[in-house]
Amino acid sequence: MKMKLAEIARVVGAQCPYSDADSPTITGVAFDTRQLKPGDLFVPLAGERDGHEFIGAAKAKGAAATFVATDHEPIETALPQLVVPSPLTALQQLAQYYLLMKVNPKVVAITGSNGKTTTKDMTAAVLATQYHVVKTPENFNNEIGVPVTILGMDTNTEVLVVEMGMDRPGQLHAMSTLAEPDVAVITMIGEAHIEFFKTRDKIADAKLEITDGLKEDGLFIYNGDEPLLTERAKNVDQGQKTFGLGPENSLFARDIESFEDHTDFSLSRWPDLKFTIPIMGEYNVTNALAAILVGRRFHVKPETIQRALAHFQVTKNRTEWLTGDAGESILSDVYNANPTAMKAVITDFAEFPTTGRRIVVLGDMLELGDLAGDLHASVAEAIDPAKIAEVYLYGTQITSLQAALAAKMPADRVHYFATPHQADLIDALQQDISYQDMVLLKASHGLHLENVVKALVEGSHA
Repeated sequence: MKMKLAEIARVVGAQCPYSDADSPTITGVAFDTRQLKPGDLFVPLAGERDGHEFIGAAKAKGAAATFVATDHEPIETALPQLVVPSPLTALQQLAQYYLLMKVNPKVVAITGSNGKTTTKDMTAAVLATQYHVVKTPENFNNEIGVPVTILGMDTNTEVLVVEMGMDRPGQLHAMSTLAEPDVAVITMIGEAHIEFFKTRDKIADAKLEITDGLKEDGLFIYNGDEPLLTERAKNVDQGQKTFGLGPENSLFARDIESFEDHTDFSLSRWPDLKFTIPIMGEYNVTNALAAILVGRRFHVKPETIQRALAHFQVTKNRTEWLTGDAGESILSDVYNANPTAMKAVITDFAEFPTTGRRIVVLGDMLELGDLAGDLHASVAEAIDPAKIAEVYLYGTQITSLQAALAAKMPADRVHYFATPHQADLIDALQQDISYQDMVLLKASHGLHLENVVKALVEGSHA
């Protein structure tokens, strides 16, 4: 980004204290002074603390100007100020202007209850073989992160791959109409945020909002194995492609073989090409299918897609294999969790060969609302006592799974630890695990099982 402050003022409808000739050049935006770089425009947002409190810190870090909300003026600062009704709205207005008027790349927007970050990484890797691509960094996938991602693009960007998350109705509508995607992708409908939406039907309705800004000649790519999506897709006028495991899809996978560090599969369309992705799981194959369909939309050759998928970089903390201090193999998947994802990873984990025992460490899945008990209990169907030797449970809501397992596993193979007792969980695991064992850890990030992973890897104690 490189724009005169006077031009930014015109975009957001603010008075600028400079003429065009004298106006300073803005080279970026920041809403967190810890990440602010000299030349940035500071955007004070409401959070745990009011962002306006940090305008002084922004000046000290080298900010070139700041937005100020109308209801906060006057602000005593030497920074040039653009007074706007809402700094967040102004940020979004500026992002849309920069996207459409300064860069004008093709836009691929990706959402889904599971898999959106992995699909984003895969899609960016495929498209980067042929185009200058920018993708959403980390998890900058909300109404703040999307405009910040857009404003971080170089002007020579040809394709923007933007991840869009949501936890309430209307959120995807706003982001989609801002970005006006050429391709919209929905990976799947799960139970994430069901506490707020109450039903999967309502989650599906909210996910479909990603098509609200889809260009008239755009393409809607979605998981055709999900009836909630196929039903709603009938109301989308743009062209459509589906992916999945069923033969009725535009693109479907077969001959899937999952290993600890990679998964092999072939495709209906090019049966002679064998694809490999450097992560485990059938559920990641469907993510790859979405990326393949996007690649074909942009005329990337199948053989090029094959090579790109074989070497794409996975965002940290998603199905990461580590070696523990005792020599055990650890599968860390502690970034987030919902019932669909938890059952899928347990099912795959149970098939990996090992000379020792398979041990699973599962924590609460958050934001499941009134259905939390039933949904935690449903994970029991994925746990085969003949393949899983020990189950460690951690949290509050996970007690429903403990009760469900009582009917299928001996009590001495199921170990429960309440949320305050993470140190006890770590001690129990360190005493139990041997070098031949294989350990899976999965929970919502709020349970902080990453601390357990760290202790197992380093041999440290909580």
